[in-house]
Amino acid sequence: MRPVDRRTLLRAALATAGAGLLASCGEDNTPAGSMDHQSMGHGSMGHDSMGHDTAATPTPHPTGRLPKGFVGPDGPQVRAAEAARKPGRIRDFRLTATTGQIDLGGKTVSTWTYGGRLPGKPIRVTAGEVVRARLSNQLPADTTVHWHGLSLRNDADGVPGVTQKNVPTGKEFTYEFTAANPGTYWFHPHTGPQLDRGLYAPLIVDDPNEPLDYDDEWIVVLDDWLDGVTGTPERVLAELRRGMGGGMSGDSGYMMMGATSPVLGGDAGDVRYPHFLVNGRLPSAPASYRGKPGVRLRIRFVNASGDTAFRVALGGHRMTVTHTDGYAVNPVQTDALLLGMGERYDVLVTLGSGVFPLAGVAEGKKASALAVVRTGAGSAPTTRTRPRELDGHLVSYRELKPADDVRLANRAPDRTETLKLTGSMMKYDWAFDGKPYDLSHVTPVRAGERVRLNFVNTTTMWHPIHLHGHTFALGNGLRKDTAIVLPRKTLTVDFDADNPGIWMVHCHNVYHAEAGMMTLLGYRT
Repeated sequence: MRPVDRRTLLRAALATAGAGLLASCGEDNTPAGSMDHQSMGHGSMGHDSMGHDTAATPTPHPTGRLPKGFVGPDGPQVRAAEAARKPGRIRDFRLTATTGQIDLGGKTVSTWTYGGRLPGKPIRVTAGEVVRARLSNQLPADTTVHWHGLSLRNDADGVPGVTQKNVPTGKEFTYEFTAANPGTYWFHPHTGPQLDRGLYAPLIVDDPNEPLDYDDEWIVVLDDWLDGVTGTPERVLAELRRGMGGGMSGDSGYMMMGATSPVLGGDAGDVRYPHFLVNGRLPSAPASYRGKPGVRLRIRFVNASGDTAFRVALGGHRMTVTHTDGYAVNPVQTDALLLGMGERYDVLVTLGSGVFPLAGVAEGKKASALAVVRTGAGSAPTTRTRPRELDGHLVSYRELKPADDVRLANRAPDRTETLKLTGSMMKYDWAFDGKPYDLSHVTPVRAGERVRLNFVNTTTMWHPIHLHGHTFALGNGLRKDTAIVLPRKTLTVDFDADNPGIWMVHCHNVYHAEAGMMTLLGYRT
């Protein structure tokens, strides 16, 4: 599709007034509703806190436990794939993972962040540019950075024990990769439950030939929060791992019972959070966007939470969906969106005059996050404000069709793999195929194949499943890297094996993942 065509469609959609729940396009999942590795210097440890040189390239299999016969994270196939991305100008960034005090809006907490900000400062580049991000680990624990949603070189993926070693306290590590595809992405740790602290930030890859027509932009990051208030993510994980059979009962400690949502097929979440945030702010002191009536605003939504799906709406407005997980869709109008953990949506809104609530309901948890859009006079919304749009049309996966220029070519799968999602709250034994995450188990694929994955959810819980290093196509062609698999349903997706390496597949509920719902796909040598 040529840019002018998509712009015409978007103008038409925004001009249309007036008026699906979440529905996957997978079968039986339809509820109602020019640089090489050496010259780039990727993967090098920098200097320690005393300035001593600690340069060391991690081995392809840092733990020595990964099976043989697979493409190594920094092997020649990975370097060739990176060269094919035609790396452009290098953009340097510095990330300092640190501890400190953060003001959530009248409430100060101790947590971990990138650079003392919540969310961290966005990284922004143009498609084709090279991100060179030096991580300085000033935390009291090892850490890594995962660049969520990007099709990037394997040794920059940030998975400890698979693509790199953990970065120790007081050390530095440089990530370097080409950001080839425009879109809304984000980054966060892939070490333990650290994501459920404040270690996350947006990553925006601009399109040099941007087809959208808009006046301004607003990045909106949603999060559930408990760190420094009721405990730490590590304590939450320790309690959950004991399971309901380990002496736990409903609403005891961190475990939440009774959070239900028909849209999510029943149980809405595991963890009881005291707060829900938009851009690091509490509803009582909300983040705000200030603009003028008539402004065509692009909002980039990111769900950075650990255990919460958010239903999002802007009071007094309809939204036109233009992208999901970084990839363009034919424009569709909706009143509300549902974002599972890790999902992103881009929308366009033509702003009215007044003061409007942007509400992010914690689906099934009877609480909300809140931000404010101000374009004129009016009373500020309260923490109890619930825009009627939240109960209006909720766009489904099925309604979203990929733009022509991002649709996968029609092709029969060369390989079909079935991954069963297993486990329960009783034992908190979340896994694939009944086997908790094990580096020795790698599902093989070969470069050039069209791979079909059947995610068969045998559990009574929903799971947002994320595939690293690729985007997949749902049944109607919708391109995503993270998608919700509903209880007792099957989600079928296809992807092209065009990015060599060893890649993780996991539930993006951070506690499900850490309990064992992670596995690996590997390219055969």
